[in-house]
Amino acid sequence: MTPLAGYLLLSAFLFAIGLAGALTRRNAIIVLIGIELMLNAANLNFIAFWRYGPNPEELTGIMFVIFSIAVAAAEAAVGLALIIAIYRHYKTTNMDEINSLKG
Repeated sequence: MTPLAGYLLLSAFLFAIGLAGALTRRNAIIVLIGIELMLNAANLNFIAFWRYGPNPEELTGIMFVIFSIAVAAAEAAVGLALIIAIYRHYKTTNMDEINSLKG
């Protein structure tokens, strides 16, 4: 097995765990953790394809990863702010018990 295939297999495994966590869990914080796992799997793909690509001297893969990390940080901040606001209103983080977003 080539080293690239190993990285891609690990990335697919991380993405599958994140997708399962985001789709099956009821707790909003666990859903955010699943989304972060999926973004990190995509970052691992970016780095693997950059490293084993035809021109690893260019820093395109690293720039994509830095941009993705910035997006993930913003997503985590906004997501946690929403979860805190929902918790203050409904007194729960269970996604099934939140039936509307009206004030």
